[in-house]
Amino acid sequence: MTRLILVTFLFMTVSLTTFAQPQTREELEKQRLQLKKEIEETENLLNSNKVKTKENLLQFNLISRKVNLQDRVIDNINRDLDRLDNSMFVISKDIHRYNRLLDTLKQEYAKSMIYAYKNRSSYDFLNFIFSASNFNDAIKRITYLKSYRTYREMQGDNITRTQELRKNRIVDLGETKQEKNQVLDVQSKEMAILQTQQKEKDRIIADLKKQGKQLNKQIAAKQKQMQKVNTAIASAIKRAQEEAKKEAIAKAAAEKERLRKEAEKAEKSSTGDKPNTPVKSVPITPVKTTAPARSESVLLNADNIALNASFEKNRGSLPWPLDRGIVLMHYGTNSLPSGTIMDVTSVTISSDIGTSVKAVFDGTVSAVQPVEDMIVVIIQHGRYFTTYSNLTGVTVKKGQDIRTGQTLGRVASNFDGIGAIDFYISNESSNYDPEKWLRRR
Repeated sequence: MTRLILVTFLFMTVSLTTFAQPQTREELEKQRLQLKKEIEETENLLNSNKVKTKENLLQFNLISRKVNLQDRVIDNINRDLDRLDNSMFVISKDIHRYNRLLDTLKQEYAKSMIYAYKNRSSYDFLNFIFSASNFNDAIKRITYLKSYRTYREMQGDNITRTQELRKNRIVDLGETKQEKNQVLDVQSKEMAILQTQQKEKDRIIADLKKQGKQLNKQIAAKQKQMQKVNTAIASAIKRAQEEAKKEAIAKAAAEKERLRKEAEKAEKSSTGDKPNTPVKSVPITPVKTTAPARSESVLLNADNIALNASFEKNRGSLPWPLDRGIVLMHYGTNSLPSGTIMDVTSVTISSDIGTSVKAVFDGTVSAVQPVEDMIVVIIQHGRYFTTYSNLTGVTVKKGQDIRTGQTLGRVASNFDGIGAIDFYISNESSNYDPEKWLRRR
């Protein structure tokens, strides 16, 4: 019975320890290293930008990203500390259980030893055997005495094993406490780094606020520029619709003409050399010369309907137009450091000037259009359009078929003198959040 109790206790201990640690130390350490790598990359970009220009929106976004990453590092450390606290709690409970089990085992062992001491004489042993009523009963009594001796030995072994297990858990508790102290030291250092980064962020915000008038002029110019790009996108979509309607009308007219010629040919072959023979008229299916009504979009046709479906299917997994870049402004409402609120229908991505800008999906160039001092490339993917604004050195032209990853041009400088593009995803009726269509980085 005692052995069964011990086995059950050990099983419960292992089970509790397993379920108490949903995230291992190795997983947390791997996450921490990845965050550190991202912080280092952001720091390099920040230092590079400091050399080139004064404080700008890119610096603010970089330092904000760095602070957020540092927050995640500290959160990772806190989760590691929670794991260690949980482990120490489980180990302490194990030690307490081992103590209680040892008390029980020692009490039972003491009782059995006292009993054995009181009945240690050979006379008592023989008297117990020979008092049996028959031979079989005597054999059973001998077997019982042997089993009792074995049981006492097992009690001693159980005490020894339990003491060893308790000793191991005490060692584990000491090692866990030592590990926790090390993690606390790391936490203290990371907190100091976070405070330094926060001061740097506050300094950049203060410098940007000092540039209030200049920034407001840049923001106004940016909004005006984006409005022109939106107008260009709307015009490109409208032209594509008109061209699709004309093409549909032309196809319908050609089909009507084909049916008319087939009817004339059938009439001639049926009359032959008998001009007075009455001929039964051949019915001609009327063909409308207007564009066919489509429930989805006039832009969809037999040539691009599969491309359109494939574009929709790849929502959330499209490649980014830049291999490397930092998002300066997100789709929708953006709160700028100066306190200004700016609504945009694109995502602004910063990268080094001259970086290649690539198509995110197969399609056809709908427009290559200058807007102020920059070039805008618009690509059609069925009923969807992707737009790449603020390009230089454009290498494609209108009507050209484009493949995913093909270079369209290069990143030009923006109002701050840093490299950045605006990326849009639209259809006839809506603008979409590009980051929801692009794959997660």
